[in-house]
Amino acid sequence: MKLGPHLHRIGNDIVAAYLVDTDDGITVIDTGLPGHWNDLLAELKSMGRSLDDIRGVVLTHGDSDHIGFAERLRRSQNVPVFVHSEDADRARGGKKPKPAMGPMRPGPVVRFFAYALRKRGWRPTYLTQVSEVADGDVLPLPGSPRVIALPGHSPGSVAVYVPVADAVFVGDALTTRDVLTGQTGIRPAPFTDDPALALNSLNRLAGLEATWVLPGHGAPWRGSPGEVQELARLAAVRTDRSGSR
Repeated sequence: MKLGPHLHRIGNDIVAAYLVDTDDGITVIDTGLPGHWNDLLAELKSMGRSLDDIRGVVLTHGDSDHIGFAERLRRSQNVPVFVHSEDADRARGGKKPKPAMGPMRPGPVVRFFAYALRKRGWRPTYLTQVSEVADGDVLPLPGSPRVIALPGHSPGSVAVYVPVADAVFVGDALTTRDVLTGQTGIRPAPFTDDPALALNSLNRLAGLEATWVLPGHGAPWRGSPGEVQELARLAAVRTDRSGSR
């Protein structure tokens, strides 16, 4: 799906990944689930591009529904995969905490896990090699993506800011569609290690000039990145109130 002159999405509102398309080649932001490989090939074909045009992958964090086809792409195309140093072990299949899942509704949960099963999410392929990055790094990839640390969902959760795409990619620092409840709109993401820290980290997006805020789960959101922390906070308050009844 083409979102803008330099911006494409693969997947859907359940699990999404993104392509930044420039004259210098393509940067992939997150790689969804293993079965999104075919979605990648189809989108590249629609763009008049090929795997040879991909210059690198940037992961917003190391969870299995974001590392998807990254290792396959690294091996087949010798494409570097960048991840924050605090999530490098996670991307390689290391142990991670089991955060509370929070509220759930049967329908959305079934749809999420059915989709993950269909896209071979039950068999993640972990990275064997990664290039570690840190907060503030500007990567030598198409679009000159800048890394912005947003710890909370995971220790190495980041946003990726790409001015040429008019976008900031936030991974699971927030969601616009809770995969466990089906609720839409900007809100905290489930499966978060430290929800309070994740919410506080969103203030680091203030001041970014972008039209698109792009999560790993949910519809693309158009608006100022500086608004998302307050919107997520209000959603968290509403959830807490409804849960306490």
